[in-house]
Amino acid sequence: MTKSPLSINRRAALAAVTALTLARVPLVLLFLAGAVVGLLRQPAWLAPLNLVLLVLASLTDLFDGMLARRWRVTSRFGALADPLTDKVFYIVVFPTLTFLLASHGAGQRAHAIVMLVFTVSYLLRDQWVSFLRALAAGQAADMRANWMGKLRTAISFPIGCLLYLHLAWGLVPIPLMIAIECFGLAVNFLSIIVYTRRYMPAVRQSLQ
Repeated sequence: MTKSPLSINRRAALAAVTALTLARVPLVLLFLAGAVVGLLRQPAWLAPLNLVLLVLASLTDLFDGMLARRWRVTSRFGALADPLTDKVFYIVVFPTLTFLLASHGAGQRAHAIVMLVFTVSYLLRDQWVSFLRALAAGQAADMRANWMGKLRTAISFPIGCLLYLHLAWGLVPIPLMIAIECFGLAVNFLSIIVYTRRYMPAVRQSLQ
């Protein structure tokens, strides 16, 4: 039976959105490679290329969700792949930026400590929420991301880009950058509270 143009278009739209989501992974891995090369050699074109990779990775998070809503195409794979690729961004980009800060010498030592706390807090939060969702699985709990989780994701990508601007060209002053990172830490901590309260019934039931 011949498929209708509408079904073909929906499949193409879904494939495009999924490809956009998955593109986040190679982009951040290329950023990691570029950052490592930049410690050994510093050609003039490398820092702008790294920034472009970071910005493109950030934009995929914005546009995959926007296009999925606009085209009304969703899938279970996409719903699971999007938060997974967000976590890949955090796991790759934030430790890399922390390492770059530490490699800048004693002048960035305090800043590197702030970013280390930021990175560890982000990664621990993701593991905690995954644990809560695993407990809530099969208990008819609402597994969707809430507004605090979406806010945390929305600010995370710009923080990474701003920090690289600070590292590569010093365009963002250290006090402002630390203030932005502390804001991200506060949002991350609030998201832990929000998700813990949301899944507390599942935790209590599991403990029983």
